[in-house]
Amino acid sequence: MSSSFQKARSRIGVINVGHEPYWEQFPGLKEELIGYGNEFLDHLRKEDVEVISAGFVDTVDKSFAAAAYLKAQDVDFLFCFLSTYVTSSSAATAILNLSVPTVLVALQPLKRLDYLKTTTYMQLANDNICSLPEISGVLIRAGKPAAGMMVGTLYDDARMLTELKGWCQVANARRAFKYARIGYLGHTYEGMYDMNSDPTAFTASFGSHVQMLEMCDLAKLVNGVTARETADKLEEIKSIFTIADPFIDPITRPIKQEDLDWSAKVAVGLDKLIAEFGLTGLAYYYRGMDNNEYERIGANMVLGNSLLTGKGIPLAGEADLKTCAAMLIMDRLDAGGSFAELHPCDFVDDIVLVGHDGPHNIRISDGKPIIRGLDLFHGKRGSGIGVEFSIQAGPVTLLSISQTADGKFKMIATEGESIKGPIPQTGNTNTRCSFNCSVGEFVEKWCSAGPTHHFALGVGHVNNKIRKVAQVLGIELQIV
Repeated sequence: MSSSFQKARSRIGVINVGHEPYWEQFPGLKEELIGYGNEFLDHLRKEDVEVISAGFVDTVDKSFAAAAYLKAQDVDFLFCFLSTYVTSSSAATAILNLSVPTVLVALQPLKRLDYLKTTTYMQLANDNICSLPEISGVLIRAGKPAAGMMVGTLYDDARMLTELKGWCQVANARRAFKYARIGYLGHTYEGMYDMNSDPTAFTASFGSHVQMLEMCDLAKLVNGVTARETADKLEEIKSIFTIADPFIDPITRPIKQEDLDWSAKVAVGLDKLIAEFGLTGLAYYYRGMDNNEYERIGANMVLGNSLLTGKGIPLAGEADLKTCAAMLIMDRLDAGGSFAELHPCDFVDDIVLVGHDGPHNIRISDGKPIIRGLDLFHGKRGSGIGVEFSIQAGPVTLLSISQTADGKFKMIATEGESIKGPIPQTGNTNTRCSFNCSVGEFVEKWCSAGPTHHFALGVGHVNNKIRKVAQVLGIELQIV
């Protein structure tokens, strides 16, 4: 799916750390270690991040200089490649002065030494883990522990390549909130106490600006959409969705051309809203009244919202700011992240339906998503088009962001499975989810953790990555 919207990629700094006293004693060692560091950079540059190297650091002065350089480059994550034994001063000085989440990397060139032929030179060339406890201990003592460590081999180590990709995704999740504007359009759905949140507290925790928007901002842009822009959006819609006939549910109806035309026009207006305000995501809800213009816009945002969410711009209904953040995290972890809540349980098949009306992440749909005409959206005003699908079968993760009694944000996550099977054909998403306990036990455990009733549903088991995101953001995490 093509998109004109660009995701912010993490700017990852790298320092390759060595120990200057060795160079005079062991000619050629420095050059060999620099080469190993460059091979790590080659691995890193294959990931979806911006890589900024501060070069080879083997003294305190160079460590200070590396920190200053990387600060000027606005890096938001650091990999510290330990090429041999190094004093903690050469590594920790840069790490502490830069003050961004840091992963200590100790990747040994050889899987093991040839013990009967090993020289001191050869040991030093493979001494990557030697200073790891020293540096880690210093960072803990300084109150700034490393975000993580990578211990393995530089070559033929699939686990390390997976870890590297995972850390890059975590870095991208953190970067997504930096300099970000999360739009807040309208107000939370009346009576949903769990949806209410403090924008200032959100900024304090996530570092993003909450951009307050009005329906008139969107209406102005919708009214300015041209016939050509609408036609282009219609082509995009028809290429992605299957148009379904009405179902037995009496609220479903045939989709008329005017329904599609209006939804396409609103979708173009949403694209323009994202671009005009530089939004990274949007939480929205508008109640509407008497079929007025704002009601007709609000009721027909589903198609445009689903298209944007699939392109990495999450939109959360009912003005759920916290779930918008959860969807953003899941997207940057390459897990998708669809707006969801718990629907009825199936106590025969021991699954729970997970879904929602409104915006969804069509990128993780199991097959081509369906659109249906709806005479009404239950609990909301207006009529229009609904999006219906299940997410891909296989491993799934649920991520909720809630708040504790003292107002601090808290992540709640769990892993399960998406199971193929029938779903209600009501113009909403629904995924059949099972967990490693009975469905009744799961619901009890999940709700006892204190989530909001919405969450982001994503593909894959990504609790380990979520744990790292929570750590680098400084937010509590409870795994259910």
